[in-house]
Amino acid sequence: MALYQINKGINKPIEFKGLKAQYIGYLAVGLVLLLIGFAILYIVGVPVVLCIIIISVLGSALFYQVFKLSHKYGEHGLMKKAAKRYLPDHLKFTTRKIFLQLKK
Repeated sequence: MALYQINKGINKPIEFKGLKAQYIGYLAVGLVLLLIGFAILYIVGVPVVLCIIIISVLGSALFYQVFKLSHKYGEHGLMKKAAKRYLPDHLKFTTRKIFLQLKK
């Protein structure tokens, strides 16, 4: 009789070291940009030690910010926050007809 492993991660968000869903992508893009930034600084002629310090500080800030967003907003919270900007502050009606039709 064969033993099969059951996948219990169905319908759960992707999670890696505490990062959830799209934040993994944000971190990956940020790290690639830091790598490109390091290459540009090195080509321009900035001393290597200074390049490493700058990239380390920016990398630490990137990790801190991405983990903070992941814990604060969760899987879909950041998209909900961005979508909330498009909601109107108030609605203006010039007639009561809409509300009177609701009772019927």
